[in-house]
Amino acid sequence: MDKEFAALEEALERIWEIARGFGLDPFPVNFEIVPATVMYEIGSYALPGRFSHWTFGKAYHRMKTMYDFGLSRIYEVVINTNPAYGFLLETNSPLQNKLVMAHVLGHVDFFKHNAYFAHTNRRMVDEVNLHAARIEEYEFKYGRKTVEAFLDAVLSIEEHIDPNFFIRKERDLPPPPEKKSTSGRENPFEDILRLGEKPAGETAPPPKRKPGELVYPEKDLVWFIANYSPVLEEWQRDVMMMIHDEMLYFVPQMQTKIMNEGWASYWHARIMRELCEGTDEFVEFAELHASVVSPHKGQLNPYYLGYKIFEDIERRWDNPTAEEREAYGRPGGQGREKIFEVREVESDVSFLRNYLTEELVEELDLYVYELVDDEEWTITEKRWERVRDQLVANMTNFGFPYIEVTDGDYNRNRELYLTHRFEGVELDLKYARKVLEYIYTLWGRPVHLETRADNEPLVLHYDGSSHDED
Repeated sequence: MDKEFAALEEALERIWEIARGFGLDPFPVNFEIVPATVMYEIGSYALPGRFSHWTFGKAYHRMKTMYDFGLSRIYEVVINTNPAYGFLLETNSPLQNKLVMAHVLGHVDFFKHNAYFAHTNRRMVDEVNLHAARIEEYEFKYGRKTVEAFLDAVLSIEEHIDPNFFIRKERDLPPPPEKKSTSGRENPFEDILRLGEKPAGETAPPPKRKPGELVYPEKDLVWFIANYSPVLEEWQRDVMMMIHDEMLYFVPQMQTKIMNEGWASYWHARIMRELCEGTDEFVEFAELHASVVSPHKGQLNPYYLGYKIFEDIERRWDNPTAEEREAYGRPGGQGREKIFEVREVESDVSFLRNYLTEELVEELDLYVYELVDDEEWTITEKRWERVRDQLVANMTNFGFPYIEVTDGDYNRNRELYLTHRFEGVELDLKYARKVLEYIYTLWGRPVHLETRADNEPLVLHYDGSSHDED
């Protein structure tokens, strides 16, 4: 075992050297080899040390069962922090772990340089551990069942946050008041020095939050309820904002899934070709790589699609046609430079919109299929523009319904009015009614949701005891 670790460390040094030679610039990465139980725990919780909830346990049980029966397998998990963390499965072969390390370096380079990760909290592992500790304190104080029931409600809407939160809130919110020492000078240790004292001028608790002069619609449902709910206690607002912060951490990964996996696959292929060239591992690597970037029947493989698009971009900018040279002024030989530019500035939506070509759609045999007459799945579209546009549409709001707060004082009774920005896909009404019950728990007043069903306008209502619609 010591020999295997030593060989893997030596290979990692060479992989890092090759990656840097190609122009990759990742954060430092700490690799750990862990058993399947640890790998699937991290995979189900998404971050190590996160707060406990039954939904994570359910995900863990499903993933671990699939692994035990040989139906699926996680080869690696990478955590977007600085330094980054890469977890390798102990049952991987030495070659598999080499490929995984090369793949992880591609991910970490992407995390570091893609614009959508610019606001990422690079110490999020520490942050979620603090969150977990605070939630445990609330469980001790208010009861585990009480906190769990509240988390059930919050997690039912956790995806409904604003991807542009940092841009909008930095602009819209007033700056926090400056903290001054008693001598008038700024003192970062004021809170410690005055611990236990009553702040000067504080004679009453701060007023309850009110919707105030808000600009509707507000897309960030979690943030809005946490700040303006008329019934939440301070510990509940704290829990909601912890969930909100954690979801903001995951947003860039949801925005760049295809690009991120394609970039990591593109680079693990090139790193491993150089590492394995002239060795008896080359054929095994080729087979493993082919299994990673092969198409999946009936579903989209993000590794495959992203990998093929990056390769196509490099080819087209290296060897532009005469028409492309004339129309776009491409001199040729700029493929590598172009993919680094794309890696830095695009998200999945713009990546597909700008670089998924007619030739690629035909080569990858992409198509749109739908359930016809509730009986069988049928291919309904193969025109490349429609295929591309459908892929882009499916990624709008990460595939979740687009719900906005359009009135936080509906009927002048602090009722909450939500609007579903209908884009052709109807809500699951049974699921929507259940979520309205959870939102009522958070808001404490009747909740209304405007949507469409059977091509007709529909408004769902829940008043805390019964559902209604019109």
